[in-house]
Amino acid sequence: MTPFRWLSIRARITLGSVVIGAVVLSGVAFVLHEQIEHATLEADRSLAAGDAAAFVADLRQDPEEPPDVPAADVLVGIRTDGGHWITDSLPEDLRPVLPPGIPDHTVTLRLHTERRVATVIGTPVTNDRGTYVVWAAHDGRAGEETVDSVDRSLVIGALLALAAFAGTAWLLTTLALRPVSRMRRTAELLSTGAVGGHLPIGSSQDEVAELARTLNAFIDRQRENTEREHRMIADASHELRTPLAALTARLELAHRASGDADALERELDAAEVDAGRLVALANTMLELSRLDERGRPPETPAADLVTELMGSVDRMRTLAGRGADIDFVVEVPALGTRYPVGPAAFARVVDNLVANAVAAGDGRVVVRITLLQDDAHDLVLRVVDDGPGVAETFLPRAFDRFTRADPARRSGLGGSGLGLALVRATAERGGGSARLTNRPTGGAQAEVRFPRR
Repeated sequence: MTPFRWLSIRARITLGSVVIGAVVLSGVAFVLHEQIEHATLEADRSLAAGDAAAFVADLRQDPEEPPDVPAADVLVGIRTDGGHWITDSLPEDLRPVLPPGIPDHTVTLRLHTERRVATVIGTPVTNDRGTYVVWAAHDGRAGEETVDSVDRSLVIGALLALAAFAGTAWLLTTLALRPVSRMRRTAELLSTGAVGGHLPIGSSQDEVAELARTLNAFIDRQRENTEREHRMIADASHELRTPLAALTARLELAHRASGDADALERELDAAEVDAGRLVALANTMLELSRLDERGRPPETPAADLVTELMGSVDRMRTLAGRGADIDFVVEVPALGTRYPVGPAAFARVVDNLVANAVAAGDGRVVVRITLLQDDAHDLVLRVVDDGPGVAETFLPRAFDRFTRADPARRSGLGGSGLGLALVRATAERGGGSARLTNRPTGGAQAEVRFPRR
């Protein structure tokens, strides 16, 4: 279709219909022409054979008697093997074009001269007096005129049929593409923001309607992504404003305390902490944006994930200090099973869940981490604490970005409101899930599941 890429779909379909129709009609016309021509030839041959039959019978049954004289409208000639005509009513222009000699069997010829077209049948006859050939002819002009007339009718009919094909194809294609035209016009308005809503879906349940539904789902996803990006930018701006203002204030205080070494060191230490929070927030946002790209996650053996879990527990014990009792249990018998999560991403999941569990407790908190394989060999990570739990109103939006159960609380282990969002994004990228619930006996339980590859 490359040479016709400048043509519209309507024109391509119409042109294709005309081409296919031309091929089909040409084949039909050729078959009809051959059949009619064959039937005409058979009719002329039958008439010529009928004219010759009486003379053939006389030569075979009564060879001593000379053949009868042909009637005026009967074209018959009898020739001996020596080339002598004993009876001849054939036209003068036809006799010279007859083949010489005696044929071995009955032959049928279609002969053309300047004045006529004739169907000639030659029948060999042998009797006691010698060998003869009986030539009988029938004028074939009427048959040829019939064939020519039929051919003209076929050509005219084929052209009319092709015109009907083209018109019908153009009309049907126009009707079929009308919903597409409406979708295109609506898409132009949607792209400019002049209107909202979705692309129109026709009442028919056809491929165009399915295309409209698919595009509407795509539009919804794009709108959701755009709204999420706008919300994330607004939230990020809000989140960055406070630490940036604090960092600016710390630097101003440090500038004022330039003559006091101890005060200057305190302000610089505090500024360093604020800068660290900014770096952590920026890194978390970058990681979330990478997860939003929906690339295929790496596959990691369970043994490597167990190693990452133990390393994460060691880090969190160091950061939490003596105020937290962190313990873990591993029940992963199939260490070679692979799961759709990278080691570093899995470590971040554990760090965020444990950090949230530690931050939830006032004073001393007990955190229990369990890593196991269920009956389907999915990998399940559970983090349980004995803190006060989470407000029920917060649970439905716990995994949203920049949300906190207690907006006033800050912790050295977290506080950006992106930890659980990062956990869910990591799990869902690998086809898994993440959920947060309150335990009946008190405290919260976070569970992350990664399906087996």
